[in-house]
Amino acid sequence: MRQDADPGLFGPRSVTWQVHSDPVMWIAGVRALWLQALHPVAVRGVMINSGFRDDPWGRLMRTANFVGTLSYGTAEAAEAAGARVRRIHRLLGVDDPELLLWVHCAETDSYLSVARRSGIPLTDAQADRYVDEHRTSARLVGLDPDAVPASAAELAAYFDAVRPRLAAGPDARTVEDFLRRPPVKPVLVPAREVIWRRVTALAYDTLPPYAHALYGRPAPPAETVTRRLVTTAGALRRIPARLRWRLPPRHILRAVERLGPETLPDPFARRVR
Repeated sequence: MRQDADPGLFGPRSVTWQVHSDPVMWIAGVRALWLQALHPVAVRGVMINSGFRDDPWGRLMRTANFVGTLSYGTAEAAEAAGARVRRIHRLLGVDDPELLLWVHCAETDSYLSVARRSGIPLTDAQADRYVDEHRTSARLVGLDPDAVPASAAELAAYFDAVRPRLAAGPDARTVEDFLRRPPVKPVLVPAREVIWRRVTALAYDTLPPYAHALYGRPAPPAETVTRRLVTTAGALRRIPARLRWRLPPRHILRAVERLGPETLPDPFARRVR
């Protein structure tokens, strides 16, 4: 690695650097939306303030860009992105620490759960490291890192504590309608029916049993879901990484150009610390 280059918040030897490069993270991101919608107060804030109804695709892409900047951008770029998010949260009045913590934990749990179930070989220690690394992400959105789960066990305990406050209310149903049948241009309707519906259905199926119960459907057999996830992830991984990473906004390729070719991420190479 080039010694004079900025490795960013996490760096090439972090769990985040390796895991977030995998295409299964797109499925994990959709799972996070399914899960986040189950907190009535948090999803109400999204509906009122974020422009989700008017520009849902734009909001999804801005979220993906934010995650990419935090994962692979310079420290300066990540801090600037965090400052923008905190400013927007303050202006919109959605900076309640309880709600920010829910969004953060739903994302972290989704990324970690889907990564492991899809076949990425993370040990328990590496899983704990991943959760701990994302206390940095929590700080950037306005949370006190000391109040955020630092291990997989602490993350599980958080969900046990918050579950009584969860429900699939009207706003969750609005998110559900979007995720199952998002508005697209007529020319993209076939792609939505063939590709998107399978992705969002698989993301939904990976939710924990209590989430299925809240949405009012029985949870599918865990073994079946994991098998489908492994198969889908395998198909996505057959697309050459450098081709996948060329899609805008090219965070990973820019990071490798900055730091050197030996920093190419590979979640299966066991290079995480």
